Amino acid sequence: MYKLKAFIIGIFIFSMIVAIAAGPIDISIPFYFQVFFVYLLFTTLYSHLKTVVKTGNVNLDYSISYGLSFVLIAGPLGLFLFEIVNRFYVYFYRKKTGTADEDEFLHTFYNIGGPALLHSLGYFIFFGLYPYVEGIPFGYWGLLVAIVAFTDLLSSLLLLTIFHISGNTHTGQEAWDFIKGRSILDTMKKAVSNGLLFIFLLEQRWEVLFALFILNYLVSRSAVLQSKTIQHKIERDRFEQMAYTDFLTKVHNRTYMNKIMNELDDSDEEVGIIVSDIDTFKRINDTYNHAVGDCVIQHFAMRLKSFLRDDDYLFRSGGEEFTIILRNRDYKECMNLVQELQKGIENTPAVAEFRSKRITISYTASFGLYYYKSNPQTDIKKAYIHADDLLFNAKNEGKNQVSVKNGIIDLPLSARYCSTTQKEKVNI
Repeated sequence: MYKLKAFIIGIFIFSMIVAIAAGPIDISIPFYFQVFFVYLLFTTLYSHLKTVVKTGNVNLDYSISYGLSFVLIAGPLGLFLFEIVNRFYVYFYRKKTGTADEDEFLHTFYNIGGPALLHSLGYFIFFGLYPYVEGIPFGYWGLLVAIVAFTDLLSSLLLLTIFHISGNTHTGQEAWDFIKGRSILDTMKKAVSNGLLFIFLLEQRWEVLFALFILNYLVSRSAVLQSKTIQHKIERDRFEQMAYTDFLTKVHNRTYMNKIMNELDDSDEEVGIIVSDIDTFKRINDTYNHAVGDCVIQHFAMRLKSFLRDDDYLFRSGGEEFTIILRNRDYKECMNLVQELQKGIENTPAVAEFRSKRITISYTASFGLYYYKSNPQTDIKKAYIHADDLLFNAKNEGKNQVSVKNGIIDLPLSARYCSTTQKEKVNI
């Protein structure tokens, strides 16, 4: 923390030395105060947009600045004095509203010294190079774009130094990603805005200057509101995902199953519904403990999911019971898949930790598959009940079995129910 304080205070002191050494304010005092209060008004509005960079515990302003046009008209000392008033206004406002971060006072010195120093550098570059580009078409604008791009790069390097000292940036890739985050559109907007403001100030066209400030404020305000809307949507989606996700297995829960069933009902789709659960699961809990039982359930869910396609659904519909909805498959494909599921579970034990030892647990599962076409006569919840009855039938046949039924065609009674041991005898 000492190094960070020393670095920030060093930037502030160096910017103050540069401002004083550059000489007096470049314009008359009455004109300076006019410019001062107009800029203060609109930068105050921008400060309420709360456009900041927050990396770890560092919270620094990172919004479009009009400091370049101010320094070009008033000089480095004029800008430095303006930044002091402007940034301390922001500091006291955030303290009053409770939005200040822990080191707001320290960051205020950077937010004064950093922009003042970089824009002063832009001031010297502009007046040093402008005589050479004055006669070139669009030379003025090209020079401003180059200055903004250069000072923005230096600003990124200063911020990265702060992040590195404070321990918030650890790798070169993180630093490079931060630098790449600079938008060329923001650079152009900053260059054009400051270029126009400088021209309007030289000509003292206050009405056009006010119009430009207002236009930029409205555009920025709209962008911030749009960003908040997107963020709120992301948060809503995240909360919705949490509401529809089983905490233990990270697959869909029963609430989401009901939602999907309602969507598929009367869809005229051919759907395969599988209901399955782990055989003799209570014995696993009794032999080991519930933590081991949870590992088995998680393994069961992941094994089931590994066999499914993107358009299939997997739900945890009970404790150790899972429901699968198969779409865009014919009956034979569904029956082949459910048999693969049964064999895949049987042949792949779960791994868990019990009494500080790594153990493997072999287990089996039973499955009931009901295949039907969604229609007004048979809604999907009735189809689910049929699948659940088929699971019960598989359990009665000795567990580790598959029981299936095709609800679309009328199969012979002997073929309506079959286990995996009988499937070869059934003419599908």
